[in-house]
Amino acid sequence: MATPISARTGLLGVLGDPVGHSLSPAMHNAALAELGLDWIYLGLPVQAGQLAAAVRGLEAIGCRGLNVTIPHKQAVAALCTRLTPLAERVGAVNTLVPLEGGGWLGTNTDVEGFLAPLRQQPWAGRRAVVLGNGGSARAVVAALVELDLGSITVVGRRAESLDAFAASCSDWASQLATRLTPGLSGESSDPALLELLAAADLVVNTTPVGMNDAVGINSGLSPLAEQACAALQPAATVYDLIYVPRPTRLLRLATARGCRSIDGLTMLVHQGAAALQLWSGQNTVPVATMTAAAEAALAR
Repeated sequence: MATPISARTGLLGVLGDPVGHSLSPAMHNAALAELGLDWIYLGLPVQAGQLAAAVRGLEAIGCRGLNVTIPHKQAVAALCTRLTPLAERVGAVNTLVPLEGGGWLGTNTDVEGFLAPLRQQPWAGRRAVVLGNGGSARAVVAALVELDLGSITVVGRRAESLDAFAASCSDWASQLATRLTPGLSGESSDPALLELLAAADLVVNTTPVGMNDAVGINSGLSPLAEQACAALQPAATVYDLIYVPRPTRLLRLATARGCRSIDGLTMLVHQGAAALQLWSGQNTVPVATMTAAAEAALAR
């Protein structure tokens, strides 16, 4: 049973714009209740122009920790007193931890969240294909480097952004390559992808294609068409960072091919669990409870 809110209740929250859709309050508050911590986790909508004031104000009132989501993951890094090496490498911060002497430590638990469902099997020397080259792709590449994959190919539609992505990762991702594929969008499939996909042990979608959205532009689509999915090895793993709808069309196609499929809800829960460990100082947090609460909130 949750501890009643009082004047002593500690504050946690997620900063973003918007945050009304976030599942984080549901999963964190369920975990806090099970742990018996007198804390509450709230969604905190903050516009870009107010981010610095919000971060300073939350520090001033003794906030116990923060998550940061779109569109603030890059901008908030400049407001941190210190960054972890991982946050510096990824170029984004999604978790703020209060420092004993004041200020915030900025880190990135998205990497750990992504890795959690992959750690149960060996990946050293294997081949990965990452669809998209935005901010999420950078965290994914950092995670794949940690797994010691033999090759990581990032596929994108724009040569300039692909080149910039590769240059920004060159110091720490020696196994990274890029492939320009103009057909990577919606239901399109580029024949140049087929050879890559046929050799891939892991395929990760970091694009928004296939996600339910307010206007329905992406709903029901897949970043890989059926022809491309047919090139996948049945033993491959397909990981879609999207979790609405659940499963996405990409994962339905991958499952039909015989592939193992993982969706973004797993990543969301595990990045949240890693953050809660940092805030609470506890080595073990109730991941199963967080998963059940996130699934229940998603179903509403």
